[in-house]
Amino acid sequence: MSVDARMRFENYVVGAANKMAVAAARAVTQAPGLSYNPLVLYGASGVGKTHLLQAIGNAIQESQPTLRVEYLTLDDFVGQLHDAVAAAETDRFKQRWGRVDVLLLDDIQFLTERRETQSELLRLLEALQGTGRQIVMTSDRPPAEIADVDRRLITRLSGGLGVDIGAPDYETRVAILRAKCEERGVELGPGVVEEIGRVEAGNVRELQGLLNRIVAFQSLGDEPVRADDVLTLLDDVPDAHAAAGADAPAPATASLDFQSFLSDIASAVAEHVEGWKSRVHESVSGWKTAGYRTAALERLLDEPAPPANFEAVLRGFGATVRRLKELETEAVAADPALAGHEVFRDPERLRDAEAMVQRARAGAVELPGPSVEFSRAGLEVGKGNQLAVRAADAVAAEPGRRYNPLVIVGPKGTGKTHLLNAIGNELLNVSGGAATVACVTGQQFTDEFIAALRDGTVEQWRRRYRRVDALLMDDMEVVAGKERTQDEVFYLFNDLVSAGKQLVFTADHSPKELNGLDERLRSRFEGGLVVEVTPPDQAMRQQLYRRFLDGVAGEQLEALAAYLASRPAASVAELLDTVHRLTQSADAAGTTLSVDAAKREFDPPELAAAPIPTPATAAPAVRAASDVFFLDDEKVVWEWRDVASRLIEELG
Repeated sequence: MSVDARMRFENYVVGAANKMAVAAARAVTQAPGLSYNPLVLYGASGVGKTHLLQAIGNAIQESQPTLRVEYLTLDDFVGQLHDAVAAAETDRFKQRWGRVDVLLLDDIQFLTERRETQSELLRLLEALQGTGRQIVMTSDRPPAEIADVDRRLITRLSGGLGVDIGAPDYETRVAILRAKCEERGVELGPGVVEEIGRVEAGNVRELQGLLNRIVAFQSLGDEPVRADDVLTLLDDVPDAHAAAGADAPAPATASLDFQSFLSDIASAVAEHVEGWKSRVHESVSGWKTAGYRTAALERLLDEPAPPANFEAVLRGFGATVRRLKELETEAVAADPALAGHEVFRDPERLRDAEAMVQRARAGAVELPGPSVEFSRAGLEVGKGNQLAVRAADAVAAEPGRRYNPLVIVGPKGTGKTHLLNAIGNELLNVSGGAATVACVTGQQFTDEFIAALRDGTVEQWRRRYRRVDALLMDDMEVVAGKERTQDEVFYLFNDLVSAGKQLVFTADHSPKELNGLDERLRSRFEGGLVVEVTPPDQAMRQQLYRRFLDGVAGEQLEALAAYLASRPAASVAELLDTVHRLTQSADAAGTTLSVDAAKREFDPPELAAAPIPTPATAAPAVRAASDVFFLDDEKVVWEWRDVASRLIEELG
């Protein structure tokens, strides 16, 4: 793997925390193999180790172009070693790496429990050092603290120079921010950069993420950001609160479920139809419940009179669905990742499904793409999601160049899934369908990886995702805590970003708040732009109700939407439930939708407290009930207030 030409000493900001590391790195470039061999740069994720490592490679290639410089991560090294063993080409592997003049190896902390790799790396280090060739490595900890590593290898690594790179101090943070602004051509107001620098970011990626947020507020907002606004705009960052001397607010919690309201409301609002339309409508409802798209049947409902062949259309639709089920079974046998693919849910895409099965059999497996149900035009925009939508539009216009990665956070039901898929659809539209866009949930990605491990197809699965132009991952919080899946996301992230591909993620909490999220992933997410979406406010609720009730409420639409929006709602799903309840109540009563009907349904008058029955009033009620339910007088219980008088009457 070649070094990234963008990572150079010229754009690497030097401060107190990395000064010694930079000096050692420059010494290595001036005399490769003669000083500090090996050189090990270690520090927390995001402090600039990879940048400095590749800056060494670029400097050596410029000053001594005849030297062979190789950069790769430890994971790449392991993969190549395994491939060589599987192909019985270990000798070629050793010869290839034995010819390298400068070896730059990233992330050696993953040597843990890899005995075969440790042995091969030890042999390679001995060969390179013995012939005076340079080795530079990075790690997130000193070599001696890497668990379960051969002591001979630790001794070899410790025989050179290990240099710690710490978190940037205030002056370095400000210098980095100014360099980033100059690099991107961004102009911020007086004191803004200094205010951002006051936030004690733990690493450079996090610092870049803070800058991205301020730039986003300024470029996507209506007016420039002032210095006094910075800490307010970063109020969800704990270190920003520390800088401002305030406590961080507790994160909002909610359990929301955002659905595609257009399809849901279509099935929820009852249609009063008769005859043949009733049969078609039943068929539409049944197939929708089963998860199939029914556009072909819905077009029948637009006909003023029953088509002569409508029953044949219904039978043909069922036959097509059965064929799609057969095709899905064949596709899943070739590639388990295709289970549930949307092409097998649309009878009008039968040819596409057949073509997909052929590609699956040939190994060209289709990646999960964005859902066409979630379009940019169908997304309601309000105060709670305005910034996120503008950032999404910027990403769709310039993929891989603006806000990479873009991380959209917020409670479930705030529209993150809709926005994520809308970005994917816009990327496809802009490219004329030429772009390869993968849109996958965190759970789906995890399940695919597990299936690939089980079936021995991990390399094929990895290649599928590395050929995308954009990766969109929904519900990233699912991956947190899953160590091996996070490893896959980490290496996929690095490969795609290095190739200039766009990444977008959604999660229910910010990266800082995701329990179990690997620190190296956390720093990379924070190095992009993290934007929040919140539950719909009253204005957004009114927009949604207006859309839900359009064509149903008639002249009462605006008044009814305003009334319903004034009622608190915890989620968009709750708004849909409100519409369902109201329409069903109106149907049962045989009335039209109106504000008065809604008030009767949701704000009924309090019932007057019923009087407590006394024995005198209860007895007639008991007798009346007895007359209805008992025909045999001997089984009727009569209540008499004067028992003595009753005995005299019976005995007299």
